[in-house]
Amino acid sequence: MEFKDLSLKEIITKIKSGETTQKEVYNYFLDRIKTIDPKLDAFNLVNENCIEQDINSPLAWAPIWVKDVFCEKWITTSASSKMLTNFIPPYDSTVVANLKKAWFNSIGKLNLDEFAMWWSWENSALRITKNPWDTSRIPGWSSSWSAAAVASGMVPAALGTDTGWSIRQPASMCGIVWFKPTYWRNSRWWVMAMASSLDTPWTFTKTVEDAGFLYEIMSWYDELDSTSINAPSKINPAIWSKTDLKWIKIWIPKEYFIDWIEKWVRKEIDNAIIKLKELWAEIIDVSLPNTKYWLAVYYIVMPAEVSTNLSRYDWIRFWYANDEWLDINELLKKNRWEWFWKEAQRRIMLGSFVLSSWFYDAYYKKASLVRELIKKDFTEAFKKVDIIITPTAPTVAWKIWEKVDDPLKMYLSDIFTVNWSLAQLPWLTLPIWYTKPEDWEDIELPVWLQILWPKLWEEKIFEVANVLEKNLKSYIDSKKPSLF
Repeated sequence: MEFKDLSLKEIITKIKSGETTQKEVYNYFLDRIKTIDPKLDAFNLVNENCIEQDINSPLAWAPIWVKDVFCEKWITTSASSKMLTNFIPPYDSTVVANLKKAWFNSIGKLNLDEFAMWWSWENSALRITKNPWDTSRIPGWSSSWSAAAVASGMVPAALGTDTGWSIRQPASMCGIVWFKPTYWRNSRWWVMAMASSLDTPWTFTKTVEDAGFLYEIMSWYDELDSTSINAPSKINPAIWSKTDLKWIKIWIPKEYFIDWIEKWVRKEIDNAIIKLKELWAEIIDVSLPNTKYWLAVYYIVMPAEVSTNLSRYDWIRFWYANDEWLDINELLKKNRWEWFWKEAQRRIMLGSFVLSSWFYDAYYKKASLVRELIKKDFTEAFKKVDIIITPTAPTVAWKIWEKVDDPLKMYLSDIFTVNWSLAQLPWLTLPIWYTKPEDWEDIELPVWLQILWPKLWEEKIFEVANVLEKNLKSYIDSKKPSLF
């Protein structure tokens, strides 16, 4: 049986019905990993032991990959940094604990950019991962290994984290579904922090319904996380049978159709808008006047929080110290300079600068105030519309190393994503089409759409996304990555 073509819920249904067994499913994905992963290099750790468990549990011991930033008890968790080479957590992260209660099978740890802070995997301390659609291209941002694993059929679902772009961009470039709940829905306890007011754990799946299924399992109040909220996360099953978008008011913001968005990406987004109209959605014009400040605010707030969070890492507790040092300050400086890669160093220095006593008011304080204006923009917009639709990225996946020497170009790739993180909104991305620029070889790459909704209204995101997915299903299913 070809489990690579099935969704997570379909696999669970077959296990529960007796059509297959947990062991057969697990061995299938292990064999597929051994075949495909040498071409992609997505995994830090593979668990080859399957002990069959209760098939009547919600997840029936189905395999799910875990990004190597989620702590799992007694399993090495490194954040793909040499700084944590020997770190073995004494606890499970709350997200992992919730999945364990539902009897998921952690099939292993997925690689990432060091501490989840880069754009296209080039900054992992361990290995390079490729795009399953074309192994000469990048798979996306820091969670790209998770996206590549799901897109290539090595696993039916995977955990990732998103700070400003880290799940949306990989999902869009690898052609799978990604969902992020409202910031306060998912506990961040024992998920290695990058930027605490932005980080959100969530999932890569093959279908919108799989994302909703995992949402109900993972989103629970956690007293160990001060930002966690106690709000219902149950989804009305009736939404999965809806077939149109009548009474839904949608805004496609003009600020997002910038001059340098690739013309083939713009073309497919325009086609998606036509499809939404055919499904009886109403398109309404509104504006986000503070759009021009989003990137500037993000690249002040994020590195400031990175600098604070990474200050705890010193290379002493989990490995060994540099042998040549005169005092503790020199020891810490040498260790951190040697074992943090260049992007972590860049963000630590930038964050320390904007938080310094000389520049705090000019940068961090001012950025925090503008962030509140950005949140207000969305509050006003959602008084007029139900959802907002935007492109996920201005380009499709580019060639390996094509932009790595120009951080500014990399930062500009986040122009459609960081704003939602600053506003802490829920959103979902899904594939809408595939494109082949005229001057490329004979290959098509996915184009994706973002769907956003007001805070704590996740059910409506699933409703709208499911209708659109069903109407595009026959076309999307006809396209498979080259490694399939």
